[in-house]
Amino acid sequence: MYANQGYRPPHSRGFSFGAALAINAAIIAGLIYSAPNIIPKVTKVFTGTSIPIDETPPPPPLPQPKIKEHVVARAPLPTAPKPVIQPQPTDNTTLTTDVIPDRTVIDPTKEFGKAVIADPPKMLPPLLGAAQDPRYLRDFQPEYPSSELRAQRDGQVRVRILIGVDGRVKAVEQVSATSTAFFEVTKRQALGKWRFKPASRGGVPEESWKVMNVRFELENAR
Repeated sequence: MYANQGYRPPHSRGFSFGAALAINAAIIAGLIYSAPNIIPKVTKVFTGTSIPIDETPPPPPLPQPKIKEHVVARAPLPTAPKPVIQPQPTDNTTLTTDVIPDRTVIDPTKEFGKAVIADPPKMLPPLLGAAQDPRYLRDFQPEYPSSELRAQRDGQVRVRILIGVDGRVKAVEQVSATSTAFFEVTKRQALGKWRFKPASRGGVPEESWKVMNVRFELENAR
């Protein structure tokens, strides 16, 4: 009795395994078939609006610059000079074609075309400078200025003098001086007491300028 209760035929297990596989296959097939209906399809739709474009007319063409016409002046055609016909002498005179010397000049005060022979410039004789007149040498030294004598100061003056044709001094210009006092006494002495032999050119007296130096020394003060 107990042995019959625990026994099961072997074909019953194989049948159960095949039935399970068939059920699982049916479920998978149903899922595959129903999957497109479960997941909704998303469709992208693009919408747009047209924007009108303003059609701007093109700018008017720029005015073209006017080209000036340059008229080229033509030089006049060269013309041959008229031949110079030499007059034939009617008597026994002979025409000459001598060339005027180079020193021939035209005098504007005379009639046009007349030639005047200019003399060559003359060489001037040398100028002999003025010199002190020995007769007046004792009056050359000016008086010592009292202010400089009290200051016990030596001095020196350099002047430029204009000597006239009579040998007298006509003007005195200061070149240099130790002080104004020294120059003033020198100027007064030159205009009043100095005498010269005037400059001369060819024996004719002329005015001339000359530079003179005057020294003031205390040991020789008067």
